[in-house]
Amino acid sequence: MSRGWLVTLAASLAVAGSAFGLNLGDKAPSTTVKMKNVDGSDVTIADVTGKAGTLVVFSCNHCPFVKAWQGRIASIGNAAKAQGIGVIVINSNDPTDYPEDSYAEMQKRAKDLGFTFPYVVDATSDVARAFGATRTPEAFLFDKDGKLVYHGAIDDSKEADQVTKHYLQDAVQATVAGKAVPVAESKFVGCGIKFHSKA
Repeated sequence: MSRGWLVTLAASLAVAGSAFGLNLGDKAPSTTVKMKNVDGSDVTIADVTGKAGTLVVFSCNHCPFVKAWQGRIASIGNAAKAQGIGVIVINSNDPTDYPEDSYAEMQKRAKDLGFTFPYVVDATSDVARAFGATRTPEAFLFDKDGKLVYHGAIDDSKEADQVTKHYLQDAVQATVAGKAVPVAESKFVGCGIKFHSKA
C-alpha cells in the first residue's frame, strides 16, 4: 500500500468524520455526565434538553476552523434556544498543548460571542468519544423525541459571505417546525479533537 494512498485516505476520513459515530435516529449518549459550564455550574446534556429538540456542538477555542464559524455557531445557537431547542457547546480538547482551549479562555470566548447557552468542559473527552465526534466544529441535532436528525457541518463555507447551503440553520428550522430535515448529514472539515489521554 503506497504512502500516497494512505495520505489520500486519511484526508478523506478527516473530511467525512468518524465512520463509527452516531447514526441518524440514534439517541444522544452520555446525557447525564456533568460538565463544568463557563458560569461555574455543572451542566448535563439532559439539563439543556429543549421541548423542540437539542443541539450539541463540539467546539474549542484555538482551531482556525472554529474561529471561522464561531460567530455563526453563536447566532444559530442563540436563535435555536429562543425557539425551544436546547443548546450546548462542548470543548473536549486537552488544553495542555493548546492553552487557548483553557477554561479561562472559554469563559472569555463565550462572553465575547454572546453565548446564551452553556459552553462546557468535557474533562475526560469521554462525551466526545461516546458521540463518535472527531472534529471541531461538529454538530449533532436531535428532535423533540431525542432522535438524531442532523449531523455534520455548520454550513458549506468557512467564508461567511460565500455560504450557499445553511445546513445547520435549515435543520434547526425544520426541527422546530416538526418537519423532515432537508439535508440530514453533511461532510465537515475541522481540527481533530485533542482528546485527553485515557487513564
